[in-house]
Amino acid sequence: MTFRRSRSALLAASILSIPVALSPAMMQPAAAQMTVYDPANYVQNALSAARALEQVTNQISSLQNEAMMLINQARNLASLPYSALQQLQQSVQRTQQLLGEAQRIAYDVQQIDQAFASTYGSVSLSTSDQQLVAEARQRWQNTVGGLQDALRVQAGVVGNIDTNRAEMAALLDRSQAATGALQAAQAGNQLLALQAQQLSDLAAVLAANGRAQALTEAERAAAAEQGREQRRRFLAPGSGYQPGAARMFQDN
Repeated sequence: MTFRRSRSALLAASILSIPVALSPAMMQPAAAQMTVYDPANYVQNALSAARALEQVTNQISSLQNEAMMLINQARNLASLPYSALQQLQQSVQRTQQLLGEAQRIAYDVQQIDQAFASTYGSVSLSTSDQQLVAEARQRWQNTVGGLQDALRVQAGVVGNIDTNRAEMAALLDRSQAATGALQAAQAGNQLLALQAQQLSDLAAVLAANGRAQALTEAERAAAAEQGREQRRRFLAPGSGYQPGAARMFQDN
């Protein structure tokens, strides 16, 4: 009985010791396959990815801004593809040509002084009647020529109105459609040039009208002086007017 009990106890102890001996070997592979979650490491990785994405976004925005800046600079430096300079110069040249074709007494200070000294000055006592008539006719021709020149200048300026209107419309269209500061400035400068050309036409008309009026007044003043001289000669005793008998009806 004692032997059997000791054998049974030994067998039971052996059976109970088997799980204990096998448990470390069985638990080791499961421990090796387990994934450990670290919240702090996850948060740090997420922040790093967000910062990297933000840097990439900022670089893209910077490149877009630089590209837009270059485009704007190119627009601001673009020249206006239109010029009214040739047409304006031609208008000015036409007006100058009309002024240069002034008849008889032109727009020349020396020539004006000579004409007034010889034709519009005081009447000499020794001037013959024929010379007085010739000088009066010359003054009349000067006046008529000045009036004709004024009308020709006026007609030329009126002819420039159509050209100025077309150029003004074209420049306004270019100014409104300007893509940059340079084009807008150039369109504005050409509009100022157009205004200057119109002012020059106005000055030409005023000069031509003033010349015609001055010649008219000069002729009137010279005619008054000549009339006084002719009246003096008419009333001068001896060589002047001699009354005589007048016959109204012939004797039958």
